[in-house]
Amino acid sequence: MGRLRGYIAAMKTTAAFDEIADNLSFLDDWEDRYRYIIELGQELAPLSDDERNADNKVHGCASQVWLVTESEAKDDGTVLTFRGDSDAMIVRGLVAIVLALYSGRMAADIAETDALPILDSIGLREHLSTQRSNGLAAMVKRLQADAQAATQA
Repeated sequence: MGRLRGYIAAMKTTAAFDEIADNLSFLDDWEDRYRYIIELGQELAPLSDDERNADNKVHGCASQVWLVTESEAKDDGTVLTFRGDSDAMIVRGLVAIVLALYSGRMAADIAETDALPILDSIGLREHLSTQRSNGLAAMVKRLQADAQAATQA
């Protein structure tokens, strides 16, 4: 486990994501990890009905997923904050993990941070169905596209 922590520490992550990775590493099996992921999703504030619209919907997910991007201009760039929701419990937890990795960071950092190897480092995608793994990749792609657009604005 020490090697995993060193690997994650070398990547561009957040304290919130690091805490999730640590908590997952302490759980003995994937049944417990799935329960934890569901709990993470339950902690997300739900989006309003108005925010659950076609513009915020993530395409490529088997479940319905919505992501809202908010930006704040700073002297050294744009900080992006993300909020999200899903109609599926486990997917809502996956949304929470991706938001923990990206939300509150500079747009340029988000655009440069490939979340998939980071998520692979905690064993996440190998324990998801192909559809859920593809949906996770679609969420990452969407947030990185929003970050890329913010860097060019």
